[in-house]
Amino acid sequence: MPDGIKPSIFWEIHSGLPREGPGDNESTRRAFQMAAALPAEPRILDVGCGPGMQTIELARISGGQVTAVDTRQPFLDELRRCAGEAGLDRQIKPLNASMRSMPFERASFDLIWCEGAIYIMGFRDALAGWRKFLAPRGYIAVTEPCWLKPEIPPEATALWADYPAMTTIESNVRIIAEAGFGPVGNFVLPDSAWWDHYYGPMEQRLRMLRDKYADAPHAIAQIDEAQRELEVRRRYSDCYGYVFFVMQEPQ
Repeated sequence: MPDGIKPSIFWEIHSGLPREGPGDNESTRRAFQMAAALPAEPRILDVGCGPGMQTIELARISGGQVTAVDTRQPFLDELRRCAGEAGLDRQIKPLNASMRSMPFERASFDLIWCEGAIYIMGFRDALAGWRKFLAPRGYIAVTEPCWLKPEIPPEATALWADYPAMTTIESNVRIIAEAGFGPVGNFVLPDSAWWDHYYGPMEQRLRMLRDKYADAPHAIAQIDEAQRELEVRRRYSDCYGYVFFVMQEPQ
């Protein structure tokens, strides 16, 4: 390792969490129910599935086949294990692939799903890029971070500085229409969806890692940065949030 480059403990902070972003099964079910005209056993694509809590829930409630895509193999291995334990392994196909270049035929899916990962491509670009994979009258359901107030404190703005495309719910509804979809509906995830399966377990992990790396300043700096993210959320949860957007491909 070259001098001056400190190893990252990012994956130590993020591995072993129930989710890799805000979400809960109640919100997954609510958004799925909004896709009211799906076939009886829909073909579902879960993009950026992470460890797959929502993948398991989608397979359970839909009765369909779920192809789950991610680029991190340990997440896919964890999903495969959990699917087997849930008796859903025949319905779930984990696949190591990038969301930017997915190897599917046109119109392969009735529902494209993405919880907490569409920001990687950007909301507008992802809708344009994924549309070809959607069957006629198919649905896309995604969560996207949004500003919830017109005036945002600088500390919250700084937290999201790496995602300058972040905008309001109203602006994203316009983007959906401009992309050629019919907006079905949207809702803000509850604050508990940030803490129960994501920030709460992460905070416990940060405490453990702080003890493990007590004599490693580079690691403590990364732990402090992750802790600041949690504290900003505690202070400004009314200013930003993840929003579920459900949309449909026109006839």
